[in-house]
Amino acid sequence: MKSISIENELRGNAYPGRGIIIGKTPDGKHAATAYFIMGRSENSRNRIFVAEGDGIRTEAFDPSKLEDPSLIIYAPVRVRGNDTIVTNGDQTDTIYDLMGEGKTFEEALRTREFEPDGPNYTPRISGVMHMAEGFNYEMSILKSDNGNPDQCNRYTFFYDNPVAGEGHFIHTYMHDGNPLPSFEGEPKLIEMNDDMDAFADMLWDSLNEDNKVSLFVRYINLEDGTVRTKIINKNEK
Repeated sequence: MKSISIENELRGNAYPGRGIIIGKTPDGKHAATAYFIMGRSENSRNRIFVAEGDGIRTEAFDPSKLEDPSLIIYAPVRVRGNDTIVTNGDQTDTIYDLMGEGKTFEEALRTREFEPDGPNYTPRISGVMHMAEGFNYEMSILKSDNGNPDQCNRYTFFYDNPVAGEGHFIHTYMHDGNPLPSFEGEPKLIEMNDDMDAFADMLWDSLNEDNKVSLFVRYINLEDGTVRTKIINKNEK
């Protein structure tokens, strides 16, 4: 697979929806992840990321304007031991809980399916960074069968011994539309950056100005385990 510029990829797509990036920095010193959310409706745009423990959660920027919280209020990032879980929905909690019972990432996601928001049937995208013995990561997408809600197609991708400078990007929608077309294919191979702040700023600046809502970026030092995190919200309190 040919590596692509994540900057060009985002600038060329007004509505990739929600997206997860996981990879290793070019200098080989950090495991990196990013998660962003976008929105078209007032309810979806009325959100911010806030820190919660070792992870983050979404909350309403203006609680008085919050309508249906069921698919927009959740914890996108949680940490269990040496594993960092990143998802676009409340399946974060499912993975966290079932991994605590000895289940694998893939086994936990077998209990879930795409979101019940027909006609879009938004895919559930998930990732986990394993840091116990070196660094490797998994990514997953649960999606309807070409818009058929009676069938859930489940895809899991495992990246062992990641290559320095390479990452993978998966998102919910191919592009804007009505209904929104689900992501197709395997996660896209992208170029990473050693500088977390520069990487975060590039991602944020590349997202569509009208639709972007929030961005989370985390770099984990592979030698000593120290963590750096950056959150950018379009809405600021």
